Amino acid sequence: MANLFEPLQLGAIHAPNRVLMAPLTRSRATRDHVPTPIMAEYYRQRASAGLIISEATGISRQGLGWPYAPGLWSDKQVAAWRPVTTAVHEAGGRIVAQLWHMGRAVHSSVTGEQPVSASASAVPGNAHTYEGKQPYEVARPLGIDEIPGVIADYAHAAKNAVAAGFDGVQIHAANGYLIDQFLRDGSNHRDDDYGGSIENRIRLLREVTQAVVDAIGAERVSVRLSPNGDSQGVDDSDPSSLFAAAAEALQRIGIAFLELREPGPDGTFGRTDVPRQSPVIRQHFSGPLILNSDYDLERAQRDLDSGLADGVSFGRAFMANPDLPKRLLINAPLNNPDMATFYSQGAEGYVDYPALEKATA
Repeated sequence: MANLFEPLQLGAIHAPNRVLMAPLTRSRATRDHVPTPIMAEYYRQRASAGLIISEATGISRQGLGWPYAPGLWSDKQVAAWRPVTTAVHEAGGRIVAQLWHMGRAVHSSVTGEQPVSASASAVPGNAHTYEGKQPYEVARPLGIDEIPGVIADYAHAAKNAVAAGFDGVQIHAANGYLIDQFLRDGSNHRDDDYGGSIENRIRLLREVTQAVVDAIGAERVSVRLSPNGDSQGVDDSDPSSLFAAAAEALQRIGIAFLELREPGPDGTFGRTDVPRQSPVIRQHFSGPLILNSDYDLERAQRDLDSGLADGVSFGRAFMANPDLPKRLLINAPLNNPDMATFYSQGAEGYVDYPALEKATA
């Protein structure tokens, strides 16, 4: 049985422990989606993670609708990411870039164009914009002739990530964003090769993953899925069959690892009564499986002991505790995250959470 503090091989990446940092949107880039110097300090502080999965990072202007989130489509963005990855590596850490297309979750006031999705639909509720929250807009369906361009954007961003010094990438196929909108039948109403059957609905995931693998190598590519329950209005009538097929496809491609966000009925940041799909996915994916959502030390070790998980990614706990692996190892108290500063633009609630030595000095 693996211990949470033992090494784990994730494709080309040797993780010294199994406490991964989950992707966390923090909105500290510029309005033009260029990383800023304070981001280097933030990630450097958390370099003791077995692996840092970066905040969701846009693959294109079309796909990035979150204010002050970073991108990876331009030379300027690549150059601004380099001090971040250098800081992590100098502190002994490893970091991959999470590649993001938000699909229907963008707003035209941010991107300058109507959002796109699998089908004509809208996210429930309001979008974050530079002018405050505004109702989500109805997306237009991506034309089948446009899909190769989106796939190429993923591959281009992956190459840019490697050029920026990242150790690899994670394809964001979770949380109700573009690929998830294609995966699930609640949001995919297409009648072409990308809709209808499960095989068709996983096509975009499969083609994006293969293109990214062809661009930078399977040993540097991972995927994130959110297989159970509604996420931003995206859901599926048969998640077990869908995500078993998705896992088999990713297994055949040979990705480095798969991460699953699985909130439970009592989740603190999203909740659902739909059962966790990780036991089903585990039967169809033999590579490293990383689990996420409301984990503490005891639950994490239990899922490692059972063989369900090979590692666990922690989100808000890592946000508030830059030295989280050490705190978990010695069972030290944890700082509480300040939700009011999750998406603010300053240092407060970002790089000022105390490490254990300072907290106990």
